Amino acid sequence: MSYDRYVAICKPLHYGTLLGSRACVHMAAAAWATGFLNALLQTANTFSLPLCNGNAVGHFFCEIPQILKLSCSHSYLREDGLLVVSACLAFVCFIFIFFSYVQIFRAVLRIPSEQGRHKAFSTCLPHLTVVCLFISTAMFAYLKPPSMSYSSLDLVLSVLYSVVPPAVNPLIYSMRNQELQDSVWKLISALFQ
Repeated sequence: MSYDRYVAICKPLHYGTLLGSRACVHMAAAAWATGFLNALLQTANTFSLPLCNGNAVGHFFCEIPQILKLSCSHSYLREDGLLVVSACLAFVCFIFIFFSYVQIFRAVLRIPSEQGRHKAFSTCLPHLTVVCLFISTAMFAYLKPPSMSYSSLDLVLSVLYSVVPPAVNPLIYSMRNQELQDSVWKLISALFQ
């Protein structure tokens, strides 16, 4: 998405050639393959952990940090290594997104009209907000020290990175639609009358 915004704002005349259907298929396939490989490694490694503290996870979401608490061997170090590799992959993606947005903001700030800058920012900021929310909460959830493990904090972090971004993403992008904005304002005004 950041590459799409980068090309649309910084190289609009080359949009069709840089983001043709072939490029989109390659980017989607790379993202899906990376996600599938990461999930496969995490799942295989998690199922290989011996559990000696029972198999009941005291958490609504059955996630890796919660399962690691049940492990009684030192093989959890493999899982921690995989988590670090996953965090590094996410960090590389974040750096790519960050530098794309630096270029985008530099180009947007050179737009002479206020309306043009507002339109460009309104297309970029929702994506950047959702990505930052997802990456920051996921990294905090997986990389925080075990001494900071509180059941309620773990639950809130899990909801923040696994439920909120996918739920908020369509809402944020649809809020750019003027008809939807008018409908929401009418609903809000009707509720408070």
